[in-house]
Formats: sequence, structure tokens, C-alpha cells
Amino acid sequence: MKHLLFCLFAIVAVGLFSCDLGPKSPKGFSLPEGNIDEGKLVFLKYQCLACHVLEGLEPQPEQDNNPKFSVFLGGKNTEVKTYADLLTSVINPSHKFAKGYMLDSIQTEGVSNMTVYNDVMTVTELVNLVTFLQSNYELIPFKRSDYPYYGYNEGVK
Repeated sequence: MKHLLFCLFAIVAVGLFSCDLGPKSPKGFSLPEGNIDEGKLVFLKYQCLACHVLEGLEPQPEQDNNPKFSVFLGGKNTEVKTYADLLTSVINPSHKFAKGYMLDSIQTEGVSNMTVYNDVMTVTELVNLVTFLQSNYELIPFKRSDYPYYGYNEGVK
């Protein structure tokens, strides 16, 4: 009986300690802090208001918008609860679909109708966009990844 309890304890301990919350974990990774104002410009540049509604922003006159269909962004009552949810929804829009919409209006054969901007946006634009969007959500608090300066070029003339 002691042996069985010890084995059970060991399995539980290994299971608990093997849960990685490091930089590769969706709960432990964050992009560097971006610029909210620059992120707003990215949001407008890529005409996100054509399909999304964000409080305080109006579609631009020259923008092709779809008044019959709009996915609401921001706030507290949303499926986006964590930083990882927010980042994933931008870089992989097919990962999870917004609830409350007719499926055929937001996806085709399981693929989101949202353009995937991974090969269009620069990393800086993505960082700024996520920072801007984050400022419009009430996310579960998280610890940002630390990106210290490594000094690789010190001493190089």
C-alpha cells in the first residue's frame, strides 16, 4: 500500500512540475510592449474596421466596410480572456471562431474569412497592433516576458 501511494504521489508530482509556464507556453509568452498609437495606425492601415467594430473608432470613408456584418472587438464580455487568446486571434484567425455569428458569415470550410496578415504585416506592426487591441480589452492579468538587452554588439567598433 505504501508503494502504491508513493507511486501515485510521484506521478502527480511529475505531472504538476512538468507543466511548463516558460516562454514557449501560451500562458508565459508575450510580445515586447508596443506602442498603442502606432497600433491604432496599423489597425486603420489594414482596414480592420471593414469587418470589426471597436468602440471609439469609425470606418474611414474610403474603406470598403460591410454594414451587414461586424465582429465586435474589445470590452469584457468577449471570448478573448487572455493575452494568448488575443495574440492567437490575430496570427491564426481560424484557431477559434467568434460566437454569436452565423458560421457561414465568418468562415468557409473551417477557414476564417479574416485575412491572415502573417506574411503582410511586419513584426513591429504586429507588436503595436496587439498592444493597441490589448488596451481595448479587459484581459486576465499576466506577467509580460522579459526581454533584456544582451549586449552582443558591445566592444564592436
